[in-house]
Amino acid sequence: MSTVIAIAQFLGGAALVIAATEALVKGLVGVSQALRIAPFVASALLSGLEVGLAAGHAGLAEVALGTAYGGAIFMLTVALGLGVLVAPLEIKLPAPMPWLLPGAAVLAGLPLAGAATPRWAGVLLLAAFALAAVYLVSAAKDRELMAVTEEPRGWQQTWWGATGLTIGGLAVITAGGLLVERGASGLISTAGLPAALVGMVISPAVIESEEVIRQAVPAKMGFSDIAAGNLIGTVLYFTLLNLGLITLLTPVAVPATVRTLDWPVLAGVSLLVTVLLARGRLTRAHGLFLLAIEAGYVAAHVWTG
Repeated sequence: MSTVIAIAQFLGGAALVIAATEALVKGLVGVSQALRIAPFVASALLSGLEVGLAAGHAGLAEVALGTAYGGAIFMLTVALGLGVLVAPLEIKLPAPMPWLLPGAAVLAGLPLAGAATPRWAGVLLLAAFALAAVYLVSAAKDRELMAVTEEPRGWQQTWWGATGLTIGGLAVITAGGLLVERGASGLISTAGLPAALVGMVISPAVIESEEVIRQAVPAKMGFSDIAAGNLIGTVLYFTLLNLGLITLLTPVAVPATVRTLDWPVLAGVSLLVTVLLARGRLTRAHGLFLLAIEAGYVAAHVWTG
């Protein structure tokens, strides 16, 4: 495989994942309404899981684990940092809610206990995600934290239409995930890029780029609590749901850099963001500092690679 083909597969797969997300979201909203569950719960099917499972099945440990650790770090630094630069946050969340972030970061260390991610750790992470989801849904009942308040325009949802969009969206996203996995493998083998850099930095940044918009738009519109809720929920998806399913279904070898670099950075930035959220205000200066952390994280991967 040539480098050009690898880049085309990687970017083409990422484009499919991003483009199909809109259809999947519409479908999930319709399904959640029909089943009378919160869209927050139904949307747990998102967040790069398809890429992680495909990479785990192919033995690309850095790419698989990068959808969890790298994705969470991207959310907490780039997505939140750029979002705060666009619109500083003034928030008032239930006191325990921000502390879910460092709690999840600590639990994300469980899969690193051995030479390969143990299945028991996946079971514990999934149980923790279920408990966290129950709490978040309960806490969001009286707040607009993770609710979908608008119907998709130009299309009236039915049960069958929503189901079709959901299945179709998942199919396209799965195909995109396979292309990303193959492209990432090609970038590592033909372009000579370090596996950790591709898995922990490049892949999450490309696949989760739309999260920057999801973070900035609600804040710009004055819905700071929705922006904060999206941040917390997405990070929990990465560190508990995604990582739990990857660990349970496709165990992978644990690279040393995940223990010495990625997990410590995740734990540290999770604690920092928790303190800022608990204080109720994030300024543009905080955004710049979070982006500086991401720059240092990328530099560390380049250096160690």
